[in-house]
Amino acid sequence: MKFLEVNSLELINTAFRWETSECVLTGRVEAYSCKSAGTDKKLFKTLEHRYNTLAPGSISPDDLQVISPFGRLTESTPRKTFFYLLATLNAAFPDNDFEDVRPEQFMKMPSVEMVMNSVNTTLLWDVLDEIVQFNECDVYTYNSDVDDDPMNEEEGYLWSLNYFFFNRKLKRMIFFSIKSESLNAPIVQEEEQESSRYEDEFVMDNMEV
Repeated sequence: MKFLEVNSLELINTAFRWETSECVLTGRVEAYSCKSAGTDKKLFKTLEHRYNTLAPGSISPDDLQVISPFGRLTESTPRKTFFYLLATLNAAFPDNDFEDVRPEQFMKMPSVEMVMNSVNTTLLWDVLDEIVQFNECDVYTYNSDVDDDPMNEEEGYLWSLNYFFFNRKLKRMIFFSIKSESLNAPIVQEEEQESSRYEDEFVMDNMEV
């Protein structure tokens, strides 16, 4: 996946932060072109081998239809959709590897309008519509395992949500996410830094003595 630098998205991301009485919400929205890079090609070959060449006695095509929100993974187009979503996650979170994510961890949303109503920011949707043209998009969300949540890396994490807007014709993907963190997290971090500073000063004083 190739990251697309879009000035309007950069402006939105700089202001994509809300604070409530209990938590801080941080938003993130990025655009990608569905052009394979070196690591993407390796991922694509892995998925092709896993789902296109099913071994005798493995998951049947009918079962794949049931557990996959993309369609039958024995068919090329659904496999490519699955690949593009995983490649987007790899690009958005380069310190994580999503090769082993299961198809059933994604869910296809009923409509773009449902997602827009859940995150009702008119300016945002106007900008994104110019990039991917919502009326031609499929929308997915990713449900990570608790231990593998790429956003659960800092103290104070509460919850997160994410959406993928995929325009197959334009070969473009918009990745949109929001993360909620407790307001106590920054305080804890500051206390740890303050404690560390006092420990360093104590060591230095004893060395001088």
